[in-house]
Order: sequence, then structure tokens, then C-alpha cells
Amino acid sequence: MEHRALSRLAVPAAAALLALTTACTAGTVQGRPGASGLRDPYFPKAGNGGYQIEHYGLDLDYDPADGQLDGTAVITARAEQGLSSFNLDLAGLDVEGVTVQGRGARFNRTGRELTVRPATDLKKGEVFRAEVDYHGKPKPITDADGSHEGWITTADGAVGVGEPIGSMAWFPGNHHPSDKATYDITLTVPKGYEAVSNGELRSRTDSADGRRTEFVWHSPEPMASYLATAAIGKFKVTTGRTPSGVALCEAVDPAEAAASAPALARLPEIVEWGSRRFGPYPFGTAGAIVLPAESLSYALETQTKPVFSGAPDEKLVLHETAHQWFGDSVSPKSWKDMWLNEGFATYAEWLWSEDHGGTTAQQHFDAFLTGDTAVDKDAGSDWAAFPPADPPGAKDISEAPVYYRGAMVLQRIRQEVGDEKFFALLRGWAADHRYGNASTADFTAYAERTTGHDLKKIWDVWLYGEGRPGQPSAGHP
Repeated sequence: MEHRALSRLAVPAAAALLALTTACTAGTVQGRPGASGLRDPYFPKAGNGGYQIEHYGLDLDYDPADGQLDGTAVITARAEQGLSSFNLDLAGLDVEGVTVQGRGARFNRTGRELTVRPATDLKKGEVFRAEVDYHGKPKPITDADGSHEGWITTADGAVGVGEPIGSMAWFPGNHHPSDKATYDITLTVPKGYEAVSNGELRSRTDSADGRRTEFVWHSPEPMASYLATAAIGKFKVTTGRTPSGVALCEAVDPAEAAASAPALARLPEIVEWGSRRFGPYPFGTAGAIVLPAESLSYALETQTKPVFSGAPDEKLVLHETAHQWFGDSVSPKSWKDMWLNEGFATYAEWLWSEDHGGTTAQQHFDAFLTGDTAVDKDAGSDWAAFPPADPPGAKDISEAPVYYRGAMVLQRIRQEVGDEKFFALLRGWAADHRYGNASTADFTAYAERTTGHDLKKIWDVWLYGEGRPGQPSAGHP
């Protein structure tokens, strides 16, 4: 995501469950309820315990004329404990019915929690299939920092964007980045609209009466739910490939096509450059979705196709594409680890500039230390307001220290260990944690182990220290 400041439960009691809909076979309870939240430091209710989702099959029918969404979510998951009930995150929308393992399940709603009681308890290790039928007019969710996410209507359609918890506005799931899954997303929209999602387009089919079009998208690599997207509009869609063969798909609002063209023309080069700097591009496809201007107050690194609100510039395309390695393939274990997304993507901007004859990473670093906005216009931000690995609260996870001081942490490592070990560290981190989740503690341990350097002072001063760190005296590259 771009820097927003610059652009932008307890489980219900058994008695409540017994008052629900579909009948359930009585019997001895072997499991226990799954937790209704994962106790994330900033979003404690996000996600759910007791299971991990392996696959989402979403079948969505949307009409921009009335804003109605009709959906079926087929969720394949593995029970990590014996489960008498489990929760899914879902904001708004009306649930018509739920089945688990093909049998009707009781369910109820409390706030943003959908609690499901299977007809029989699920055993630890059991792979189960839950199907949820739902409908309604999805709404945006307001973040702690005041920005909007979830399901956003645009000038000619809508878009689903999810960071940090907005995906629950358009499909039920385990909406925490620590639970990654593969996806198949089918979007049916009125004829004349394009419907774009993550991954590759498997098919595009017009209905027999010619009034609607079905788009089937497939994402074979694991994805955190906040990176899922569905964009409906009158897009101009173009396809191609990078020199190394990565498939490209760009969906651009026609009014933004001319202004977007220069930056999007660099996308193949950006993907190839990133593959050299950070290791092989982690997905089978790359691309972009450009919405009508002012649809959102930020850009977002939705997996394989970042979403831009209006025409992006080269720097923004670079930033969101860098997230495909750092944030998308390697995802945070919790939202406290956000600097592993944004600090790395910001540092990628600095490297791109350095590698293309512009301002070097060290010059960016120095500019922030001195507040030299002539070198970097963002150097005047309050980048030292808090430690990047310890934002004060949920509203701060997209603030300047997470981006700029996070990038400065990486430059300090480079100063300490030298270029050879530093760039090996970046490539190794992306490779060894590919398609997984990682925490700040994972990174600090990995950095010390792979470089062979004691970096405790950097962690203490730059990553966790309060106040404004000073400039190292000498010896940096």
C-alpha cells in the first residue's frame, strides 16, 4: 500500500446456538468452539481460531445498477482441534444458509462474526468443506485511520479491497493475514462490464440470453484474504508478457488510460528488475487495475494486480509491485509486522532510483536524517514518531515511520554488513519465506544468522528505539 497519510468476541453461548435455524443431530460433544478472534495486537477480533483455510471458491453475481451482491462461498479448511463450532468473519450481508460436509449447519450472527455449528463435530486434522450462501448490498468499512476499504462503489462499478480487514465486507472467511489460501473467484456481471480478480483468467463466458458475462479467475499461490480483489467496471483490458514470460494483465478505466500509459509501460521492466534484485517473481501473473480517479484514497498491493485510484506514476507502480515479494508472497504474521511490507517496498523505491542513475539509497537515508526535502519530498515527514516495529495503535500501521524508518532500518543493515551480504539477505528472505508468513522476530533472527553480524544495536536503536536515531559516524557505503 502507498503511505495513506500522504494520499490517503466471545463465542456465542450454547443457548444462543440452539435458537438457530437448521436442525442438528444431537450427540456427545467431542470438540470445542473455535476462538472468535486471533488476538492480533491491533485487530484482536480479526481471524478465527481452530482451523486453517486451504481454499476459497467464491461465486459472486453483482449488478452495479442496484449494488446487489449474490454470493456463494465454498471454503475448504483443516480443523486444528476438535470443533463443535467455528467462526467466520462477515460484515453486513444476509446469510441464507450454511452447510458443512454437505449437511445443513446451524448458524448465527453477532456483529461481524458468523458462528457455524456443524451437524456433527469436526475432528482434529479433518479437512472439511463449508458452504455459505449470502446476499445483500455490501458496504465500505471505515479503518481506524479514517480511510475506507471493503466494498467500494466506483463511478461505473465497484471494487473489493481488504487491507487490513475489509475483505469481510464481501465474502465470509478467516480474515487475518496469518491464514493464507488458494482462490478461485467467479464474477458474473451485466454484459458490457469487465470483472477482474487475482491470478489468471480461466474463462470468460456470455450467458445464453447474452445479458450477463461470467469471468472465472484462478489463484494457485497462497494469498492472504486482505490481498483478494474483485473489480467491476468498463475497463480497457490488455494482456502481454514480460521478457522472462510472466503473464501481464492490465485493466484500466478508459478515462485514465492515457495518463496511466507511461508508468504501466515500465511494468515489464519493473518485474524483471525485481526478479534480479529480490529473486524470481513469485506469481504466474502480474498487472494492474486502474480505477476511476478518486475511487480510493490510496493504492493497494492486491496480489498479482495492484489496485490504483486514478493513473499511477512510475514510483507507485514500483512500490506496489515490490509488495508482490514483500507483503504478498512473504506476508506478515500480524499487523504489528507491517513494516516488513512497507519498509521493504519503500526501500525498493530507493533501490530502483539508485539502479537507474537517480538518488541513491544512502542519499535518501541522509535526506531523512537532515530533513532535506529537496532530495526526498517525504523527508519532512514525522518518520521518527514511533518505532516501526511497534506502532502505538491500529490507526498508525500506515503512518510514516512504518514506511520511511522501516526503509532506513534496511539501509542501516546494508551499511553494517556491506552490499554482498545485504542483497543476499533480501533474496534469501524472499526465497526462504516464499508463500508464507513471517514476523519481525523471524526477520531479525534471519538477518543475523545469514549475515553473520550482531545487529542488536540496529534493532535496539532503529527498529524498537524511541526518539530520533542519529547518523552513524563513518564507514557506510
